[in-house]
Amino acid sequence: MSHREPSVSCPRRGEALRSGVVPDDEAVDLSLPEGLLPVDGRFGCGPAKVRPEQLDALASRGADFLGTSYRRGAVRALLGRVRAGLRELFELPADYQVVLGNGGGTAFWNIATHGLIRNRAQHLSFGEFSGRFTAVDRSTPWLAEPSVIESPPGTHPEPRAEPEVDAYALTQNETSTGVAMPIHRVPGADVDSLVLVDGTSAAGGMLVRPEAFDVYYFAPQKCFGADGGLWIALMSPAAVARAEEIAAGGRYIPEFFSLPAAIDHSARDLTFNTPSVASLFLLSEQIDWLLGLGGLSGAAAKAAKTAALVYGWAEDSPYAAPFVAEPEQRSPVVATIEFAEHIDAAHMVAGLRAHGILDLEPHRSFGRNQIRMGMFPAIETADAEALLSCIDHAVAQLGRPAGRGRRSNA
Repeated sequence: MSHREPSVSCPRRGEALRSGVVPDDEAVDLSLPEGLLPVDGRFGCGPAKVRPEQLDALASRGADFLGTSYRRGAVRALLGRVRAGLRELFELPADYQVVLGNGGGTAFWNIATHGLIRNRAQHLSFGEFSGRFTAVDRSTPWLAEPSVIESPPGTHPEPRAEPEVDAYALTQNETSTGVAMPIHRVPGADVDSLVLVDGTSAAGGMLVRPEAFDVYYFAPQKCFGADGGLWIALMSPAAVARAEEIAAGGRYIPEFFSLPAAIDHSARDLTFNTPSVASLFLLSEQIDWLLGLGGLSGAAAKAAKTAALVYGWAEDSPYAAPFVAEPEQRSPVVATIEFAEHIDAAHMVAGLRAHGILDLEPHRSFGRNQIRMGMFPAIETADAEALLSCIDHAVAQLGRPAGRGRRSNA
């Protein structure tokens, strides 16, 4: 399936497509039946929906730990609860470490270039976020020029073994486009090489096996319904050994980026510096909820059910289609839907926002006639179904071309 470029008939529309934001004075006044609206209209891809039950729990129990020392009992117990819950959720072997720190996934890219990549990494670059890690690596003066395997947005490339590569950087779910890739060891790779997986929008909503990675790192503002600013890394013994080896080898590593420091603190249910305690609590509540769904397999099944509904609707629509052409590469947690040229997606999204349906804008870096929606486990399938009905109503008001039938994919 090919994707037609949206028609840009005026500078203001081109600006809206590039930014994904329509000026307030150009927002479309849509009429939607109130009974049609989702119960919860938050469909953002991060920060994503926080369940009301998490917020209620924070309001009722927050005084036990908010405003208290993070080096004392209540907060350390909270961090221990998070680490134990993640170990259970991901079914980690006993010798894997659950490590936490401040700064989010962006900080972890710098942590990896300081303390996990020995000399040269291979990056799969197929969207905004996988591309950013590539750029961080390229700008790191003590590392060799990375090997970069690229593919166009809407697809993913495959890693390949290379003799001088000591770390393979993979992205399980490219949040900017809604492309997902399976995670596995690179066939033929040196046994000493590490597999580093960015799981930020996948963790908690897609299956992954510990034996497939050495470091699986993520931030908690997607499937885990918390705020950003934290990073979590699930680390194999080989990854821990690599971090210790590099730190002992004389490379300058700022203490904030020191993995040995983070590993040591995490083992004592601490973070190196003051964490967002409220975010830790929201994270811990969501972990318990995901475990209650049946663990990672149950959470993944819930997201996949919503994804099947959304992609099925898009495939049957006369004016929309999944942006990711290959079904096996479509993400179960982030869907990008491309619209026919006669539908102004940016103005439609602005009209839906006025009805409390939020954060459907496409990623700002692509400037296409799209929407992008989260399908994380906390997003109810019934709400996604209501959203699709609202889109159908909105399109009817925005106008259809003459004739009916499925949108051409030619």
